[in-house]
Amino acid sequence: MSKTGPIILVDDDPEDKEIFELIISDLGIGNRLIYFDRCDDALHYLLTTREQPFIIFCDVNLPAKTGIEFKKEIDSTPKLRRKSIPFVFYSTSVDSGTVTRAYTEMTVQGFFQKASRVADMRKTIQLVLEYWFECRHPNS
Repeated sequence: MSKTGPIILVDDDPEDKEIFELIISDLGIGNRLIYFDRCDDALHYLLTTREQPFIIFCDVNLPAKTGIEFKKEIDSTPKLRRKSIPFVFYSTSVDSGTVTRAYTEMTVQGFFQKASRVADMRKTIQLVLEYWFECRHPNS
């Protein structure tokens, strides 16, 4: 995995995007952040880009297509499966049924609940990114 590839954020809340950007900047993460508010736009990017994204953070509840549906499309597309892009759900709404579906019906590398405090969000994002910066991966 290219440790310098872009971080993809799929989230329909512009305020959460701004907080995410601030946290990435505050952590000194040099990866570019690419933001999508719709899964179809993110899917189009993934299918057409020559870049190797570093990681995808995706909300669950999104307009038109849910994060669950988006991840299932990624998993069912051989070209995207070969890219082996780490995918974590990062969502306000977390229920046990959705978490179970995420881990049993698709390949997900994490499911995290958005904290209400920025300091707690920062801690979670830092933890996830540090893990993937150190992790060995097919694209390493």
